Amino acid sequence: MAENTAISWAKHTFNPWMGCTKVSPACDGCYAEALMDLRYGKVQWGPHGERVRTSVQNWNKVRRWQRQAAAAGEKWFIFCASLADIFDNQVPPEWRKDLFDLARECPNLIFLFLSKRPQNMVKMSEAAGGLPSNCALGTTCEDQKRWDINIPALSVAKYMLRPTFAFVSGEPLLGPMWVRRAPITPALRALFPAMKSDEFYDPLHPRQFEAIRIDWIITGGETDQGGHKARPWHPRWVRDIRDNCADAEVPFHHKQNGEWLPSSDVPEPWRFEGATVLPDGRVREWHPAYPGERLVHPEMRPMSRVGKKRSGRLIDGIEHNSFPKVTI
Repeated sequence: MAENTAISWAKHTFNPWMGCTKVSPACDGCYAEALMDLRYGKVQWGPHGERVRTSVQNWNKVRRWQRQAAAAGEKWFIFCASLADIFDNQVPPEWRKDLFDLARECPNLIFLFLSKRPQNMVKMSEAAGGLPSNCALGTTCEDQKRWDINIPALSVAKYMLRPTFAFVSGEPLLGPMWVRRAPITPALRALFPAMKSDEFYDPLHPRQFEAIRIDWIITGGETDQGGHKARPWHPRWVRDIRDNCADAEVPFHHKQNGEWLPSSDVPEPWRFEGATVLPDGRVREWHPAYPGERLVHPEMRPMSRVGKKRSGRLIDGIEHNSFPKVTI
């Protein structure tokens, strides 16, 4: 699997620094905050906390991975960072430059920069001397609202910075996402005059706009973190993304089901805590004007809280482990 990560889509995890500020519902159950702030007290989370740079020894591990990957003749995916956001406003700019310089030293490593702040990618990368060619840019989209906000910004960043590839993490997946459509922003119209007559574009198959295509989508259910209890997901959310990726020939990777699993996949589901979820994300909530919907809605799905280990990674009996092609 990996030397120091259980994440199915990376070989290793590297944290050049620690600390962040919550910016979206996906942050509600922040793993990094629960571990490094609330449990170990190594860094204070939030806008008033200082970011903490990790040790020289930790940075040197990356150089060792480079030597190992080069000896093996392989390209290794390095998730950077699980305890921070590379494009966080409160990170000293010189730290980001140091990280980019390290990436340039390590051509056999593909650095995966997953950020909830894709709007910062272009300006911060340019200020750090430009994005290294062996860095991939990704953003988290947990629902349609975040997809519509973050995907146009990621598309602009892909066009302007030319990363190895662009990817999306739908983890934790908290609502449905129509991944074949995103709004065309003024920034995109400025780059692509042919878009001026359109309101939306398809980021998985943007016709002549291949330079802004999303190259990989990851999904995952939420897990419990500290006092935060994972929210259940609806099977249709993952299936729709999976099927749209297949149709557009975009690699799809399902990392985990999290704490919840469809009750139809659980032997003796009555032994576990349960919830019913509608496609729009409502959990045991129905409009007072339509009380019968609770009983007759065809897409209502019962879910069981079985725990992360028991829930596994299968969707309809299949494990999805696709990765994007790396050509550098």
